[in-house]
Amino acid sequence: MNGTKRKAKKKSHHHLNRPNRPNLAAIISAVTATANSFLSQNDLTLLPSQTLALESLIASTSHSLSTFLSLLPKPFDPLSLPPSLPPPQPQCWFRRFLSAANTDSRWLHAFRMSQPSFSQLLDQLSPFLRSALPQIAPDCALAAAIFRLAHGASYAAVARRFGISLAESCRAFFAVCKVVTNKLGYLFELRTDSDRVVVGFGWSSVPNCVGVLGLDKFAIESKILGEDGFLMVQALVDSEGRFLDVSAGWPSTLKPETVLRQSKLFLEVEESRELLQGPSFKLSDGSLIPQYVLGDSCYPLLPWLLTPYNRVNEEDSFGSAERAFNCAHARAMGLVGDAFGRLRVRWQILSDLRKWKGECVEYLPYVIVTCCLLHNFLIKCNEPMPVKEVTIVEKERADDVASDGVVDENAMRIRDALAMHFSRESLRG
Repeated sequence: MNGTKRKAKKKSHHHLNRPNRPNLAAIISAVTATANSFLSQNDLTLLPSQTLALESLIASTSHSLSTFLSLLPKPFDPLSLPPSLPPPQPQCWFRRFLSAANTDSRWLHAFRMSQPSFSQLLDQLSPFLRSALPQIAPDCALAAAIFRLAHGASYAAVARRFGISLAESCRAFFAVCKVVTNKLGYLFELRTDSDRVVVGFGWSSVPNCVGVLGLDKFAIESKILGEDGFLMVQALVDSEGRFLDVSAGWPSTLKPETVLRQSKLFLEVEESRELLQGPSFKLSDGSLIPQYVLGDSCYPLLPWLLTPYNRVNEEDSFGSAERAFNCAHARAMGLVGDAFGRLRVRWQILSDLRKWKGECVEYLPYVIVTCCLLHNFLIKCNEPMPVKEVTIVEKERADDVASDGVVDENAMRIRDALAMHFSRESLRG
């Protein structure tokens, strides 16, 4: 008898504690509707990153609510659900943004550049954008593409903000990337302004250097490359963090040395002799140093590509000159990590958190080159540098393995002479 009462009591408590699911759905529905209303009324006040995050949260909540309601025993009117996104405004966000009294900080948040820089970029690209996208205003096409680069926004999110269709959003993005890579290539200044690069490194007490060469890796989803597959990007960087030369899209199955030897940079130095043909620099001891590039330890040591000293055996130790060279070399290699780190911060479409899908991989190299050129453009416009993040290059540099092969004696002589120079400079400092 007592057992029966206890069971009845427990059942009664269970019934009382069980939530009223239709009421719960109504509460969630009301909250979602309120969030939609708030987003619609404040899309110009909130930062783009905040509106994108709120949109994503509302959409996922609405989807979860729909799934929850489908499990209810009683039919539920789907029309009673709030929309997953705010209702469209009479005028799109971009046009209202232009009409508002926006400060440069608002432009920086939205497009990673001030209004004057955007206008300058638009002036350069407008004729080509009109030809490529006759149905979309050039300012809208350019701003839409830059917004996607800056925030990693989906094509749907871009379409809503710029008053264009989903297909137009996609076309605008790739058209802008193509125009930027075709018309702003002069911003890779290795072939046009190497003297400035040499002077810049000279101020850092690295004489006759024409850049620092390194790699970064961008994760992708690929059956061919495996779960941890990635594409490599080889970049030459100057002392100010500009990209001088970029070669993107190399699969992770290749060795860095193979990437180097197949790159345009290598061919123009080794075969056509178009690059690094400037005058030699005389050190204080009379040694002549030709123009060169500093490269990571994964590359071969060449007369024009100087890599750090590596221990053959663990018990080996470096002399003072070798230590001085490696110290100067490591500082210079940090420029590559800084450049890629700032690139990822400024253009969130390249964020470490993003993994590109297999069907999009063929476009990734163009997107990376576009971001590098815009990065250089903004340096030229004196836009503030974003605070960099730790990049894959920096995190994995310790795992790089020195390239095997025959050691070039001329390269060793040049590196040894520079090592003695850095050693003398460190004693003076």
